[in-house]
Amino acid sequence: MLKPEKLIDPFQIARTAPPDTLLKFMIWLLRGAFPALTLAACLAALAGGMEAGTAWILGRVVDGADAAGPEGFFSMENIVLLAGSVGFFLIARPLFFGASTMANAMIIQPNVFTLVLSRLHRWTMGQSVTYFDNDFAGRISQKQMQTARAMTDVAFECINVVAFALASVGGAVALMLSINAWLGVGFAIWLVGYLGLIAWFMPRIRQRAGLRAAARAMVSGQIVDTITNIKTVKLFAHADHEDKAALEALSGFREAALSFGRLSSVFRTILTLMGGVLPVILVGGALAFWANGTASVGDIVAAGAISVRMAQMTGWVSFSLMGIYGSIGEVEDGMETLGRAVRLYDRDGATALQVPAGRVHFDHVNFAYGQEKGGVKQVDLDIAPGEKIGIVGASGAGKSTLVSLLLRLYDPEGGKVVIDGQDISAVTQDSLRQKIALVTQDTAMFNRSARENILYGRPDASEEQMIEAARKAEADHFIRDLIDFGGRKGYEARLGERGVKLSGGQRQRIALARAILKDAPILVLDEATSALDSEVEAQIQTALERVMEGKTVLAIAHRLSTIAHMDRIVVLEGGEIVEIGSHSDLLEQQGVYARYWSRQSGGFLDTRDAAE
Repeated sequence: MLKPEKLIDPFQIARTAPPDTLLKFMIWLLRGAFPALTLAACLAALAGGMEAGTAWILGRVVDGADAAGPEGFFSMENIVLLAGSVGFFLIARPLFFGASTMANAMIIQPNVFTLVLSRLHRWTMGQSVTYFDNDFAGRISQKQMQTARAMTDVAFECINVVAFALASVGGAVALMLSINAWLGVGFAIWLVGYLGLIAWFMPRIRQRAGLRAAARAMVSGQIVDTITNIKTVKLFAHADHEDKAALEALSGFREAALSFGRLSSVFRTILTLMGGVLPVILVGGALAFWANGTASVGDIVAAGAISVRMAQMTGWVSFSLMGIYGSIGEVEDGMETLGRAVRLYDRDGATALQVPAGRVHFDHVNFAYGQEKGGVKQVDLDIAPGEKIGIVGASGAGKSTLVSLLLRLYDPEGGKVVIDGQDISAVTQDSLRQKIALVTQDTAMFNRSARENILYGRPDASEEQMIEAARKAEADHFIRDLIDFGGRKGYEARLGERGVKLSGGQRQRIALARAILKDAPILVLDEATSALDSEVEAQIQTALERVMEGKTVLAIAHRLSTIAHMDRIVVLEGGEIVEIGSHSDLLEQQGVYARYWSRQSGGFLDTRDAAE
């Protein structure tokens, strides 16, 4: 037996990119859920039709009572009417309303939110690093949650309100027409005015809701940015500065919320007035027709019941419609941020990278981040399988750019990067990055256990392999001493957001353990030991050398002593290779590298040379 909650697969993958128009974007978010949504809408419409049925039955019961009088009402002639009325109120009405409630509570709300959020998250995860560089992390996550919640609200309210209300209105019109055609006409005229007001107000409400959503996301982004950098805020004593920035963002949100509130207040007031007009029209008309003998007492009761119910529904429907249009505005705002394609795509027919040897070739590579200056220019560098290359240069010389191009975080603007004869733009990005282990200066940790952070290098590794990697990185001893706020110890201890509970050296050693466990044929060390003191660096140097055995290595360093033993050292200036050779060869040349070496203090490169 199929369970109701199984009617929507909440984790199905979208096979296409999100469209750039609102309606198509919303369809993209909900694709795969429409059969279940249609079923829920039908159930809501059947429940809505019960409203007119309720008024009609009440009218018939009153007519029966009026015709038979107190003495004859419970006669055999009225048994069928009474039995049908009891069955309607105790069986049919609860059944349809219960089915509609079940559809919303078990099919729509739990599954639609999950479907939309998982779809948006997958799409966002595929964006290039440029996308994330240009926005707040908090703002992006806020937009995902906002859009998923808003889209769920739109689906829920369209089913729960629009389908229900349309069926109720349709039944009410039919009921009024059955009493007297002029009552139906009066109801239709009122309905046109009601819909006209909605048509005028709703686009404006949607626009202001979108502005309010954007302002709310900016508040979230500002606050998350401050909290993420709270140590910097405190160290520079800039709490007042951050408070001012937060208040400015909050002020913008308050103004947007007030603008939305003013418009919605006017809208609801006018619709409340319209709701009061309807009973006057319908009950007054029914009384007039009763007076001239063309309507019964039961018709007056039916008209009164349906008019009061419709009047009550105007406030409910208007409030819900405001919510729907407000949510649509938030979806549109989310589309503008999340729907953009800022990504590097795998080429059609891309194959998995094969690395039998590990030769890396930068073939006349140019890249300047879309600018006229910066990046690298005409870099032609061939790295033999298993060769250890050190890369040196002042800040901004292009060292990290080379690494980013090797990992295909960006595509070259000229030339190509080749690994074992394969242009990396023709292979899948996942297979490329699986073959490269990277340890950076700014090591990122997940707010997960130490075990999970190390196993990120190879999730299927055994416990013994994971611990051995930690030992090689000189991390095992301090990990076993960790205790987090929840009392978890050792490898189970959480490391805090971005590893904030660890020292810089401890973070680097866990990152090294992760790279050791990954055991990729190409190893990139981007200032991998910069956060380590000399004693700890010496402790893990042997482990690093073991890790580098048989691998092609690119090591970026300001501390020249860490790369002096490399097979070759590449010196970059202004994005170009100006020198290349072994440590001893470069010192003999008395060029740029020799100048760096002579001016270093404690083994650190003086980056002021870049300005000379």
